[in-house]
Amino acid sequence: MQQITIRQQRFEQHLAAELDVDRAGLEAMDHLMTTGPATPTELARLLGISTAAMTLVLNRLESAGHLRRDPHPSDRRKLVVTASDETSRRAHGHVAPLIRGVESLIDSLEETERAVVEEFLDGLLAAYDEATPGRTPR
Repeated sequence: MQQITIRQQRFEQHLAAELDVDRAGLEAMDHLMTTGPATPTELARLLGISTAAMTLVLNRLESAGHLRRDPHPSDRRKLVVTASDETSRRAHGHVAPLIRGVESLIDSLEETERAVVEEFLDGLLAAYDEATPGRTPR
C-alpha cells in the first residue's frame, strides 16, 4: 500500500507539473474534470479550504487558461467554474495510459479474483473513511 501511495503521489506531482498547477489547483481541476462544473463555494468545501483561499486558486487557474467562470444559470449572484476543454484534453492525455493499464489489469483477472480485490478495496476505503472523521468521500 505504501508503494501505491508513493506512486500515486509521484503521478500527481508529474501531472501538476505538466499542467503547471499547484496541489490545490490540481485537486480543483480533478473535481471539475471528473464531476463537472461547480461553484467556488462547493469547490472550497470539497477541498477543505476557505472561500478566500479558493478564490486565489481559481484566479491562478483562470489566468493560466485552465478554467472559466460563468454566471450561475439560476442564481446570477453566483458563479459556476468549468474546466477548459484544452486542459481537460491535456490531462486526459496524461491519465489515459494509467487508466488503460488499470483496465488491462482488471480484464486479466478472473471474476472470483475481481470479487476478492473489490472486497479488499472496499474495506480499505472504509478504513480510510473511519480514520478520517468529518471528511465525506467524493
